Order: sequence, then structure tokens, then C-alpha cells
Amino acid sequence: MSGHLSQNFMAGLQQLGINTNDMQLLEQFQRYRQELLIWNARFNLTAITDPEEVLTKHFLDSLSLLTVYDRPSAHMLDIGAGAGFPGLPLKIVRPQWQVLLLEATGKKVVFMQHIIDLLQLKGARAEHGRAEEIAHKVEYRASFDVVTARAVASIPILLEYAAPFCRVGGRIILLKKGDLTEELAQGKRAASQMGVIFKADRVVELPGLADDRHLLVWEQRTRCPAQFPRSGSVMAKKPLGTIPL
Repeated sequence: MSGHLSQNFMAGLQQLGINTNDMQLLEQFQRYRQELLIWNARFNLTAITDPEEVLTKHFLDSLSLLTVYDRPSAHMLDIGAGAGFPGLPLKIVRPQWQVLLLEATGKKVVFMQHIIDLLQLKGARAEHGRAEEIAHKVEYRASFDVVTARAVASIPILLEYAAPFCRVGGRIILLKKGDLTEELAQGKRAASQMGVIFKADRVVELPGLADDRHLLVWEQRTRCPAQFPRSGSVMAKKPLGTIPL
């Protein structure tokens, strides 16, 4: 069964301490990749369509989060989960985690729920909605141990989406690429307004991922003030952490 999974992917699993003899786990990743590529032909879920790159740039990239956060149990929120990254690969290897995948595009939510049902991932759920609206619902606020986002928005905007969901003492983990010097400085200034402090910038060092990927780790020190998150349009016009001229 593992023959169809690349050497880079298998080596990456081993590096992360994941059992590569677990046939059920390997089969789940195969099914996930297969379904992603089939659905992608109809619904354009991802720009990454090379089967090998799906394993590294989607699956291993998602699992890299375990290098900075790996608890026996966790209540996790994945904001802007898209086709399920990083939340679903993490759920496959940490089945005891509770994972909520939040996504604003309906067809992506349908795909994620299909994968959850197909792979029988109990304790995972895909929800259709916008983070800036759902974050103001009392049942979601300050209720997650770890909040993650792999979206393309800037660090201050991702923090504003994430902080309201994160419990005090919880972690926010952002998956980013490239030179983050200015963006990170702005993010640190924004964080202070939301009860968040910066903990670590960890470079991802896994097979097939030598393209300057970072895991930015933040801690929710105090509860995020009630006015956050603001609407998406206000965030875009007046991002937190900018230095007024």
C-alpha cells in the first residue's frame, strides 16, 4: 500500500515520529489525495495538482505543525481550511483531536465533509461560514486550544481572525512562506491589542519543503477584546499594527 506514497512523504512521516507501518493511516492519505485530485478537476479546490506535490506541499506541510504543537488531545480550529489544510491531515494522524474546519466557500466545505465521511474521521466537522462573523458567537469565543490558519492574508489579519477563538493559554499557529520581517513586526504590534504574544518562528525542515516555510507560534495571554474581529472590509482598510505616518 505504501508503494504509491513517495519517499519524501514517508521520510517526512518518520521524521515527525508517525508510524509508517500503520496501513490504515497510509490508506487514508491515499484516499484523500485521490479524492482531492478527482474533485479538483471539477471544482478547482487547489492549484497544486501534481500527486507528489499534494503529499509534500499539502499533507507534510500541514503535519509540520506537530513540530511546534503536539498534545495528546486538543480542540482545534482551522480557519479558511480550503480543501482541509492543515486540519484534516492532522486529524488523520491525531484521531483523538477534535477538529473544526471553517471555510467560506461552499464547494470546499462540501468536499471536506465528504473526506470526513469517507475516512470516518469522528470528531471532525466542516462548517460553512466567515470567521469574522462566527467569532462573535458566544459558543465559539475563546473555546479552542489551538487555532491555525494557512490562508494568504497578512499576519495582522490572520491574528485578528484567530485570537477571538483562542482560549487563554491556547496557541495560534500561522503557516507562512517567504521573508516575513516587516509583516512579523506588524503582527507583533497587532498582537498586543488582542491579548496575544509572539512565541516562536520555526523554519519547516521536512523532505520536499525547502522553500522557506515558517510556523509562527503565538500564545493567547488574555482574552481577546470583544470588538475583534472587525469586518473584513475594515480589517483591509485599517489593518492593526501599522505605524501611522
